[in-house]
Amino acid sequence: MSALMKLVLLVPCSFFLLALIKFLYDYLWTPLRIQRMLNSQGIRGPPYRFIHGNNREVAEIRQEASSKPLGLTHDIFPRVQPHMYTWINKYGKNYLAWDGVRAELVISDTELIREILRNSESVYRKRKPTIYLSKMFGNGISLIEGEKWAKQRKLANRVFHGESLKDMTSAVIASVEKMLGKWKGQEGKEIEVFGEFKLLTSEVISRTAFGSSYLEGEKIFAMLNKMSLIMRRNIFKTSIPFFQYVSEILNA
Repeated sequence: MSALMKLVLLVPCSFFLLALIKFLYDYLWTPLRIQRMLNSQGIRGPPYRFIHGNNREVAEIRQEASSKPLGLTHDIFPRVQPHMYTWINKYGKNYLAWDGVRAELVISDTELIREILRNSESVYRKRKPTIYLSKMFGNGISLIEGEKWAKQRKLANRVFHGESLKDMTSAVIASVEKMLGKWKGQEGKEIEVFGEFKLLTSEVISRTAFGSSYLEGEKIFAMLNKMSLIMRRNIFKTSIPFFQYVSEILNA
């Protein structure tokens, strides 16, 4: 075999080997190292699973919880976040979990929560949002930092000031009266109250934010509901970047 042929074969093999090493470093070595470091500090949690982290476990626990009827109780945490409820009871108030390859330190200790939310010295940075969160919330106040966050927080404070909320009273009353009028026309029939209050909330926000063109706001809320449904279906699915790129090429 000529030297040129050997060189032609060596180059792609070298790239493949480097890519494999980086893949194993990112998806195996780094997560196990982080897990070992935090375990040595007394912070434990469900063990990291290659590539998927704890996402499969979360999906299974949530599916099992949603398959059981919920009794008449205000204690909804085991139903809303059953995986967190299970792991807090098993590993303690603060535990380590894995969203795919990304480590998550889940904190439920009230003092630590207060310190993190205060974040007066900007020590705790916000996590980089997943693609689904980015599509859902864009550059919303919950995902941004620094000067952009300060500007949006200032605007939010102005909107939710007591005097501003008082000006919304008439819109709230109009929306509630509309809902009650609808209910009167359904006397003797069963009403799905949760859905009705979701509609009420969207209409109130639409009226107060969009004024006379609140119907346009309702269309936006309908689209947001569809987006949130897609996000809930996919939030615990793990994608591998390499295979994602291959899939995009094949579907192009």
